[in-house]
Amino acid sequence: MLEVRIPAMRGKMGSRTYYSCLMPMSGVPQFFKFTNWAGISPEDREQRVLNEKRVPDLTKYIEDNEDEYLFSSITASYKAEPKFEPYTEGADIGVLILQLGDELIINDGQHRCAGIVSALDRGVPIGKDAISILLFPWENTDRVQQMFSDLNRYVQKTSKSLDILFDKRDDMAAATLAMIDKVPVLKELTDKENVSLGVKSTKLFTLAALYDANVDLLKVIGKKNDIVGNAELLAEYWNEVAANMPDWGSVLSQHKLALELRQEKISSHSTVLRALGGLGADLLAHDDWKTKLAMLQTIDWSKKNHEWENVCIVSNSVVSNRQARAATKAFIKAKLGLKLTDGETNALAQAA
Repeated sequence: MLEVRIPAMRGKMGSRTYYSCLMPMSGVPQFFKFTNWAGISPEDREQRVLNEKRVPDLTKYIEDNEDEYLFSSITASYKAEPKFEPYTEGADIGVLILQLGDELIINDGQHRCAGIVSALDRGVPIGKDAISILLFPWENTDRVQQMFSDLNRYVQKTSKSLDILFDKRDDMAAATLAMIDKVPVLKELTDKENVSLGVKSTKLFTLAALYDANVDLLKVIGKKNDIVGNAELLAEYWNEVAANMPDWGSVLSQHKLALELRQEKISSHSTVLRALGGLGADLLAHDDWKTKLAMLQTIDWSKKNHEWENVCIVSNSVVSNRQARAATKAFIKAKLGLKLTDGETNALAQAA
């Protein structure tokens, strides 16, 4: 049987010996098998069912970032004991010898592996790239299930705001961050880490909410790959919005606490921000858009204003679903004296 020799280190975790090794990407389809767990009862599975819908996104990620894509280690269990040859006697650094045909059971990283296999099938030249693999001995199904639980139970997904802040490939994220620096109230009062604001937060907005609002705003009028131009357009719009939202200015000037404004009014809520973003897409088509935005000052943003009932407030709570965002945008457009589309008219009618 053919042997595959890969550089590896031997270590111990708890009572078990494991190996950390580098495997060429071309070896992934040879050693990792994807079991169709869908036909097996949950208690007998060794992995979660592969979500096929995630694979194209991972494949595209590799294709689009061929020179700088990044994956964390794959954790797997071996059934056939591999042979370890230390470089020197007693050393924990050496070569791990696997038999071609040996099956490695994926404990963590099956979607990464599926994405790699798909990219290889599409001819993406990553076969000689290497990925790190952690190999543990396969003992029984209970142990494999426990490994899966241990590896995934305490994983905490990063917040959308932090993803936007750190993503250097997203032009919309770059334009949003550049815009925030040009709008004083947003620069000072935007939480760039959390997706929701804590009760005692001194901020009014989240980066995630502003990002989504900008997506709506630039959907039609934005210029592809023009980060600077889009950022300038966004900054001009949001500075004008801010100039007509005196409540925001009160918090910026420290005449009012952010938590008080959030408790009393909806003017900084993500639903309103998304509505204002969508409004901008319509409004910027008018030469007098700044004059029309001045009408924002006539709107009563108080949570006690019964006009918001069933628009974006239901049972005394502000909601942020699609229907609420559409109704809120329509409501604001009507207050600004703008013509509503049939869909917006229906959205308001349903809220009545």
